[in-house]
Amino acid sequence: MSERLDALLRRGTQHLTEAGIAGAPRDARLLLAGAAGLRPDRLSLELGQAASEAVTGTFMAHIERRIAREPVSRILGHRLFWGRSFRVTPDVLDPRPETESLIAAALEGGAATRLLDLGTGSGIIAATLLAEWPDATGLATDVSAAALAVARENAASLGLAGRLDFVEADWWQGVAGRFDLIASNPPYITEAEMAELSPEVAKFDPTGALTPGGDGLAPYRIIAAGALSHLTPGGRLMVEIGWRQGPDVAALFTDAGLMDVAVLPDMDGRDRVVTGRASA
Repeated sequence: MSERLDALLRRGTQHLTEAGIAGAPRDARLLLAGAAGLRPDRLSLELGQAASEAVTGTFMAHIERRIAREPVSRILGHRLFWGRSFRVTPDVLDPRPETESLIAAALEGGAATRLLDLGTGSGIIAATLLAEWPDATGLATDVSAAALAVARENAASLGLAGRLDFVEADWWQGVAGRFDLIASNPPYITEAEMAELSPEVAKFDPTGALTPGGDGLAPYRIIAAGALSHLTPGGRLMVEIGWRQGPDVAALFTDAGLMDVAVLPDMDGRDRVVTGRASA
């Protein structure tokens, strides 16, 4: 007789718990829902049903991958961000909840007409803002062609393909025109901090999307130096930072001639976003 889904869920949860995986019950539910092709909120209604051999095999394979510390989002191939589902692959950074602090700050400042997302990765910043601002258009850049392919797919899935352009570019190279908002979540982890990362990050996120090496500030130096020549009068620059980098990045913005420079916290109260604007 086939194992029921609820028994399968208990078995998977036990395996994750014994492996020391934090949040084992939550992860097991998400992985089982994915294996069964169900929405997570629908799973509870189906737990009394028998699990097919295919579902059982897929779920237990997912459990083994999670025990190896692969994140749930990478196993399932998607991540929820600002209420929308984005595809993630080994070529892009797994979106973090902290980045939603940048989205919140951008939305609070009012809609932009034209935005630029430098180092777009999976495209979450540009795509989320364009989805929130139906009259805006944007440009998303990345040095990785593979990452841009993922970003294009995510934009298309949200119906944004006609409003978001893509350029394979190393920061400002290949970027023309001026923008009301320039946003970026660049690699910022210092070389020393790389040894402290969890296996979920260190083993599965692209190293180039995590760290520029050294003190982690190199991308901010480049972004700050080119910002005023790419911003419209009064246009805003907004970057995500590591929680200890606020004063250094704020100083770079100020030295570059940006106005109203501020460091904003994330939901945990840690410095997470630095903003500035061009003079009007």
